[in-house]
Amino acid sequence: MTFSANKQLAGLNILVTRPIHQSTVLAASIRSLGGNPIVFPTLEIVDLADLSLLFGVIDRLSEFDWAIFVSPNAVNKAMPVITGRCALPAHMKIAAVGKGTADTLIQYGVSEVLIPKDKFDSEALLECAEFDDMTGKRVVIFRGFGGRQLLGDTLKQRGAIVEYAECYIRKKPEIDTASLISDWSQGRLHAVIVTSSEGLHNLFDIIGELGQQLLKVTPIITTHERIAQAARKMGLEKVVKAPSPGDAGVLESIQAYFQPTGK
Repeated sequence: MTFSANKQLAGLNILVTRPIHQSTVLAASIRSLGGNPIVFPTLEIVDLADLSLLFGVIDRLSEFDWAIFVSPNAVNKAMPVITGRCALPAHMKIAAVGKGTADTLIQYGVSEVLIPKDKFDSEALLECAEFDDMTGKRVVIFRGFGGRQLLGDTLKQRGAIVEYAECYIRKKPEIDTASLISDWSQGRLHAVIVTSSEGLHNLFDIIGELGQQLLKVTPIITTHERIAQAARKMGLEKVVKAPSPGDAGVLESIQAYFQPTGK
């Protein structure tokens, strides 16, 4: 396989497993480098059928000292509801698990946001000094239905009063895999991008036994050590963790894997 200076991904077919609405920019970047993105969402973000519980929390926002958004999806699902019902309380501080989430908040006019300095996950956010002593502080966490408990549980242990504002549902899509498995079996799929542990498990279920065997020997580009560990536990042999969680890190990892230095 050969590469030109500005088409480092030429000849590569790359599976992008992000939700469909979050795949556009990454897919365009892959194309700009000569690659062929295959958009194959293994997570579907679905609106809640009943918003009454979310309304109830939002109508009491003035009671909270902190609002934490765990993902861009949480921002995009919650902020239109919030702005439609009230203004963000002036005293309430805002935190985001990562830069992508903070950047999404900026689109809604929220620019003063606490984010971790290095890694972008719940563990890193909890390392921020602002969350060391939470005695008596009231915190609302905007997230998807049934999300991770680590953030809320740890803040409770530190003295906070925590409520969840669940504003969307994650579902496993129904996808016809016949064409994908056919191409994959003939060596026409070169790498898979996975950006969530749940998306990885959904992919494993969706592609069936033959797909699982193919996945085992296909380079898997992940954005977090937690996802990489899950992939290894599933028996996947070629797991590559990107140096950073954003698109740039993912693209860098793919280029480095297929075009090692000096080649």
